[in-house]
Amino acid sequence: MYLNCHSYFSLRYGTISPEKLLALSAANGFKTMALTDINNTSACLDFARLADKYNINPVLGVDFRNGAQQQFIILAKNNTGFHNINTYLSTFLHDTSLIIPEQAPTLEDTYVIYPYIHGKNFNLKTHEYIGVKPQDLNKLKFSKTNNNRSKLVILQPVSFEDKKGFNTHRLLRAIANNCLLSKLPKSEEGQETDNMLSAKQLSEVYNEFPELIENTKSILKQCTINFDFSGDTPNNQKSYTKSEDLDFKLLKKLTYDGLDYRYQKPDAVIFNRIEKELGIIKEKNFVSYFLMNWKILKYARSKNYYYVGRGSGANSIVAYLLRITDVDPVELDLYFERFINLYRKNPPDFDIDFSWTDRDDITQFIFKTFKNTALLAVYNTFKFKASVRELGKVFGLPKSEIDTLSKGHYNIKTLDKLSKLVLIYSEYIQGFPNYLGIHASGIIISEKPIHYYTATFFPPKGFATTHFDMVVAEDIGLYKFDILSQRGLGKIKDTVAIVQYNHPEKPPIDIHDIKSFKTDENIKHILRNAQAIGCFYVESPAMRMLLKKLQVDNYLGLVAASSIIRPGVAKSGMMREYILRYRDPERRKTAHPVLLNIMPETYGVMVYQEDVIKVAHYFGGLTLAEADKLRRGMSGKFRSRDEFLSVKQLFFNNCKAKGEPQHVVEEIWKQIESFAGYAFAKGHSASYAVESYQSLFLKAYFPLEYMVATINNFGGFYSTELYVHEARMHGGSIEAPCVNTSFNDTIINGKTIYLGFMFLHGLEVKTIKKLLFEREKNGAFKSLDDFIERLSISVEQTALLIKINAFRFTGVNKRELLWEAHLKTSKTVIQDHVINLFETKRIDYKTPELPSTTLEDAFDALELLGFTLCNPFYLLEQTAVQPLRATQLTKFKNRIISIEGYLVTTKNTRTSNGKYMHFGTFLDYDGHFIDTVHFPPVASKYPFRGKGIYTITGKVIEEFDCVTIEVIAMEKLAIVQDPRYSDPSPKFITQNKKTPTNRHLK
Repeated sequence: MYLNCHSYFSLRYGTISPEKLLALSAANGFKTMALTDINNTSACLDFARLADKYNINPVLGVDFRNGAQQQFIILAKNNTGFHNINTYLSTFLHDTSLIIPEQAPTLEDTYVIYPYIHGKNFNLKTHEYIGVKPQDLNKLKFSKTNNNRSKLVILQPVSFEDKKGFNTHRLLRAIANNCLLSKLPKSEEGQETDNMLSAKQLSEVYNEFPELIENTKSILKQCTINFDFSGDTPNNQKSYTKSEDLDFKLLKKLTYDGLDYRYQKPDAVIFNRIEKELGIIKEKNFVSYFLMNWKILKYARSKNYYYVGRGSGANSIVAYLLRITDVDPVELDLYFERFINLYRKNPPDFDIDFSWTDRDDITQFIFKTFKNTALLAVYNTFKFKASVRELGKVFGLPKSEIDTLSKGHYNIKTLDKLSKLVLIYSEYIQGFPNYLGIHASGIIISEKPIHYYTATFFPPKGFATTHFDMVVAEDIGLYKFDILSQRGLGKIKDTVAIVQYNHPEKPPIDIHDIKSFKTDENIKHILRNAQAIGCFYVESPAMRMLLKKLQVDNYLGLVAASSIIRPGVAKSGMMREYILRYRDPERRKTAHPVLLNIMPETYGVMVYQEDVIKVAHYFGGLTLAEADKLRRGMSGKFRSRDEFLSVKQLFFNNCKAKGEPQHVVEEIWKQIESFAGYAFAKGHSASYAVESYQSLFLKAYFPLEYMVATINNFGGFYSTELYVHEARMHGGSIEAPCVNTSFNDTIINGKTIYLGFMFLHGLEVKTIKKLLFEREKNGAFKSLDDFIERLSISVEQTALLIKINAFRFTGVNKRELLWEAHLKTSKTVIQDHVINLFETKRIDYKTPELPSTTLEDAFDALELLGFTLCNPFYLLEQTAVQPLRATQLTKFKNRIISIEGYLVTTKNTRTSNGKYMHFGTFLDYDGHFIDTVHFPPVASKYPFRGKGIYTITGKVIEEFDCVTIEVIAMEKLAIVQDPRYSDPSPKFITQNKKTPTNRHLK
């Protein structure tokens, strides 16, 4: 008898999870209930899916409101009504300037319930009713509305479970209104009585109005909703050509047409694999899914977009021949059943990576090409620390107290009542949905209109977006297309173009010649010595150390390393075991013989997702259907569901029946569990490795051009500063931006690299556009006067360029140039110049000699670029005293040493008992890497104190040819005082008035 129930997807209003609503309904004796979240349908499908579990008939609808003001509720009689409600709601969510009217529209197969308003005359249509709340019953007795009881229904809202839920609701409303709790208007919150009464209690409340009870039951009885949650039938667009028979003929033709491109002499193994795959793809109704991916990537190639196809679909030879992926499953012996099998309900994953500059155009193409398309949402939830801040403001706590609470720097016993409430309720709302966002890559293309399943909103990205996430989409048989963006592909594409202009004499690069890259000795050298800074997926400190430990110098080794580095393998302890077995053939004999037989290539160690499926099938005795449940469980999305737990028990039962020792079975299951949510399919890792090889080739032969492309694509794992440093280590001469040479992007001329204007903090885009347009139209600038005369920009913008020495070609000291700029340029924003017939003569001001120093240049660069263009060790207050260098550390194995290092990056993690520890990456004086480990006692006593140079004291540890320092003490060193606000230091050379700045202290 509940027509107006809110889950916590009534964002910043409701406080009950959808499943909890169902549990409450069942506990209170109800067989039917309506979920009507406020302007939202996120929970609808999950609510309908879970309803069977509680023996509840679900009714779906929406509570239409302007802010907190309820206008009306619309309930769906059936799926058509739900479709119509979603379409109507979406008009307001796509155009937020629209106001929901007082009068509901006439939508087929729906019921409308208006909230009772005393004294208001309702002109109701056949499908419309008035909902009466318990507090309105007395007024109803004396109202004309009472005379037409056939149009009255019960309207007992359910928004929270109890008093704590109501308090939480009020806090959420205060957050939504950005006001103090004490200032929250009553009109912005629900009634304290908006909770669920039992069937008996509700009947007693309305016992004087039996017609209301019967009318409510009648409406609910006529509402049914049916969705298939079995996943047996995909609901993606069923046909690419509008004929499923033609679809298969086209797929088969495209597959065989691709043989010439991929194979010189295809053999029986290849043909058999093709036929096997085509048969299962057809049987599982995945044909259109393959063709739509092919269509998207055919368009990408027509636009010369670089892409990488990966995911479990990379195990498919059909995908390889359609050029969806670049991984040959026959060459790599990729496990067919990881890609697809007869028991698999959902299509294989195709994660398609594009350059971040190309992805939006691809998305636009998909929306234009396919009719029923939408982006998938994600539920951005309340996080504890953010909730502490939000609730701290709601309770009116001072900022200092909020900071203390959010950082966890408090003694709970000394906190006042309000602070304790902030912590209690922050923990309570942790995990509540806060607002809807956009999935990083997911797009659905359905056979039915998107609004058949959900309402859509229209975020700034400009594409219709569902209200549900990828898990709900998969539950309903809508399998996503993953269109991702990454900077690695942009770097590769841009490097090829940069090489063409910097080395016009060289032949064009065939970046797709992966076969020759795999045997290239220079690439092997980079891999073995872990010199892959900037290269896709192999540049992080962890990967750099792993490459050293494994001494990887071949494609298959890199494929394995790409998966071994994942948290699942590392967490189970098998990464170390793999390294030991890799380096010591004798140790491989200690592997369980069945596991070694299943995975000889990885020495009996589970490295890939398909290894887990193989182990479950061959060792655990699971059928492929049961193993497919395990595959789904490994995604991390379904681990809490009964299906995963049932497979676990079956695994143990089968192993016990085979006589396997319990401790062995437990250890193997522990390894299986560690893969959940983290492991890569081998084809996925192989796809990554292809892109790694492309970037390794460019790094090996064109390191400066590759670093320029890396800088312009905003780096990778590290900051811009490190890639500038890496370019310098490869012989590049780094120049600050120059008004006559630089562009928006960083450019290279020979070995000289000019940083781009876009890296100057505070320099406006319109200034850069004006400068480049004027320079292209009328040539280089001759002087500061010429620059000021030709460009109408503010003195502040001119000053930024002067400070970074962008006018060094004039030979005039920048302090003098700053004086001139302030004297000759207005501080107000001036309009573009109007062309005059006669040139205006400027007054030639005489400025005094104002020498500046290289130290000032360093601090200006630090302010404007975020890093200096000189060696950062030159900024130390006291000259570096430790003579030790990173290359010498191997001589001091197991000894305590001290060395100075410039902090590059840190990784924070927790030990098994929850204590923080860190891994550090530093550069020594000569620019070589120092790797450090900071165990909890040291991490607590000697914390990192931001960017800068540290004296590191610790024990040198060498393991598998990889050197690290176990830190026992660490001190951040002081740098010199900023000379721009003090007397210049005598250790720096003073510039002569007519001498260009020496920017590279070497």
